[in-house]
Amino acid sequence: MSINNVNGGGVKTPIDNQKLSQQQVANNNTGSQQANASQTASAPRTDSVSLTSSAQQLTQVQKKSSEAPVNQDKVNKLKEAIQNGDYKVNAESVANKLTALETEIFGSKR
Repeated sequence: MSINNVNGGGVKTPIDNQKLSQQQVANNNTGSQQANASQTASAPRTDSVSLTSSAQQLTQVQKKSSEAPVNQDKVNKLKEAIQNGDYKVNAESVANKLTALETEIFGSKR
């Protein structure tokens, strides 16, 4: 069984290995010369990073919070009260403080 009209039905010419290897060598030489020229012509790259003012402020806040003194005794008492179920939340006080915080951040909307 034969297949007709494969690859245009034309006669295939044999590959000339010598010519192919010469082309590959020539391509490699050209690529090497271009790579060498670009390496010598260009100056070394330097990378830089800049932080926005918001990022700088965030970094300062994080440093201050890590340096802030912690009353570990009070923290331990609160943890224990929460675990025992003895800690009671004053909802009115939380609501008043949230309202005050929102007013401070966003201003009064009247």
